[in-house]
This record gives sequence, C-alpha cells and structure tokens, in this order.
Amino acid sequence: MSFDRVWTDAHLCTMQGNGLGVIEDGAVAAKDGRIAWVGKRADLPAGAAETTRCDGAWILPGLVDCHTHLVFAGDRAREFEMRLEGASYEAIAKAGGGILSTVRATREASEDALVAAALPRLDALLAEGVTTIEVKSGYGLDLETEARMLRAARRVGAARDVSLVTACLAAHAIPPEYAGRRADYARHVADAIIPAIAAEGLADAVDAFTDSAIGFTPEETAWVFDAARRAGLPVKLHADQLRDDEGAALAARYGALSADHIEYANADGIAAMARACTVGVLLPGAYYFIRETHLPDIAAMRAAGLRIALATDLNPGSSPALSLLLMLNLGCTLFRLTVVEALRGVTVNAAAALGLTDRGTLAPGQRCDLALYAISRPAELCYWIGRNACVGRVVAGA
Repeated sequence: MSFDRVWTDAHLCTMQGNGLGVIEDGAVAAKDGRIAWVGKRADLPAGAAETTRCDGAWILPGLVDCHTHLVFAGDRAREFEMRLEGASYEAIAKAGGGILSTVRATREASEDALVAAALPRLDALLAEGVTTIEVKSGYGLDLETEARMLRAARRVGAARDVSLVTACLAAHAIPPEYAGRRADYARHVADAIIPAIAAEGLADAVDAFTDSAIGFTPEETAWVFDAARRAGLPVKLHADQLRDDEGAALAARYGALSADHIEYANADGIAAMARACTVGVLLPGAYYFIRETHLPDIAAMRAAGLRIALATDLNPGSSPALSLLLMLNLGCTLFRLTVVEALRGVTVNAAAALGLTDRGTLAPGQRCDLALYAISRPAELCYWIGRNACVGRVVAGA
C-alpha cells in the first residue's frame, strides 16, 4: 500500500460512532488529499513517501466554523462603549449605531477593502485549527453590496489554505430605503436578489433571520426560502434567538441544513428539527456578548437526538469573536455541553450544518483535513480559556 504522507506517534479523535472515537498511539495516512488509512500505529502498513512524527500530539478532524459573518467593514466598538456607559438602544441608534451602521460602512467599502479587513480575522481562526469556514453576507441589504461581500468572501478563501463556503443572508435586516416596508423588502430579496446571486454562483446556501420584532416573519422567510428552492440552493435559518417565533419548526419544514441560535426554540420545534436532520447550531459567543439569560433547551435537544454544532458567529455587533476554541469553553460552561458534545460540535456536526459529508471525521475516503494539538487529553480544548494549543494544520493532505 502506498501513501503520500503519514502522521504517526499521535493520539486520534476520529469522531467515528457517537463519541470521540479515540485511538491512542495511532496514525493517519493520506493519498491524493484524502485519508487512506486510520488506526493503531502498530498496524500501519508500510509504504509512506513522507512520515511526520507528531510527538504525542492529538489529531482531530480539521475544525469547522459553520456560522460566521467574516466579511464586513468597520466595527461597533464605540457602540459597545456607549452601552457600558448606560446609553439606551434608542440613543445608540440615534447616534448612528446598530446593524445599519455596519450596513453603511460595508456599502461604502470596496471589494479590496473588505478582503483586506477579513483576512486577519480568518488568520486568527486558522491558527486554532480551522480548516473549513462558512461566511455569510447580510451587511449590504442591496444586490450590489451583497454580491460584493460574497465576491470578497470567495477571494478570501482563495487567498488561504481553507475551504470556504458562502451563504446569502440578504434577509438579515430591513435596509433604510425600505423602512416601514418589511414585506416589500422580503419580496425584493426573493424576487431579485437571490436569483441574481444564484445566477452568478456566489452563494452555496441562503440564510434568513426570522424574528417578529426586528427580523422577518415566518411567512416572509418562507418567500425567501421558496426563492432559494427555485434557485437550487439549500437553506439555513437564524431562528428563535430572542423569542420563540416557531423558527425551529419553520427550518424543519423546509429541510434546512441548520437552525442557528435557537435559545428560545420549543421542544416540539427541536424534535421537528431532529426528524428533518436539521442541525442545531449554538452560538455561545452571541449569548455571552448580549448578556442573554434564556438558555437553549439542551435537555430537549438530547432527548430528540438533535445533532448540535458550535460556531463563533463572528460579527461586529453581537459576537466579535475570533476564537472557535473559546466557543468550546463557553458552550461547556454556559450551556453545560459535555466535552464530547462540544468537540463533535466543531467537527462532524458542524460539517453536517454546511451539508458537507466529506469531512468532520477521521475515516478512509474523507478529506484529509487535520488539526494537531499539544495537549494531554481532548478535554483540554474545552478547559483552557485563551490557550491555543494548535501545533499543526493539514488541508487536503498538505
């Protein structure tokens, strides 16, 4: 048997089965960018062109950050400062804050400027072992800027050794030119923006924000999802973050890849998601940053057998988070996820949240995306706050 490369003298978290799939003193072999063999080092067949000794490091599937808003202009640090000084939401909005401040900055930014701003953010995530990342639009809220954001995201992915997938989130908020005309804007997204984005091949999925107060109603979201279906694109949903709007059930009804946030999702909606194979993506960074107090119903998720993922939700307004490893700790500390649940949440389940079946586990035939960590046991990745133990990253066998 011939291999291009072998990683040996390592412990493995294969994520096979329902647990971590641990193999101590193991090895991984790659051929043509795919995993060709996984197992105990003592059973490793001969025939490697190149061997890397890992000095007892732990190897996980490359991490997957399945929910980010990586591409945007400006920041909201002044808004953060004002909140700490006691300013109300209304006062901040009158001072030019809120999501529309990011929309203004992003509309004014060139594609080159968006790429330049996004690359350092991406580099921070890659340094922790991320090999696949999703990037959403949603700060343009018009066709021109949404397309520019998605083109910038494609360029960012091409500039680094990473798999980058995109989601069109034009139904993120109501733009100022549509103030008081939410339904009209939802129709515009469905009838104009999604078909144009799809025709240019800029999006791998369509996302929306369902919220009866500040987002879109379930009916309006359905218009957007119907447009995605016509364009042949899968859907995802920002669901039940601030209140129960039956977003989980809506996501399940459309067979969404994932429903994200879901702090307020009810047990029936969670069960519907599990039956529809819709992944529940938890975003503890946003929960922490906006000081939310309503915990997601983890017990209902476990009872339903829902696949749970974790992601950074990197964005300027509610989760300025550049660390997926930190999300592991927050997921365990705030939501009481187990180590197994958390680590599966940034590997195999996160890949499923993007509809990717060729990664997230260490198994023959999978992409050889690996993350190597100098730790004594996998729990350390969830335990440490602020420690990056990543000592190596492999993308497609390289």
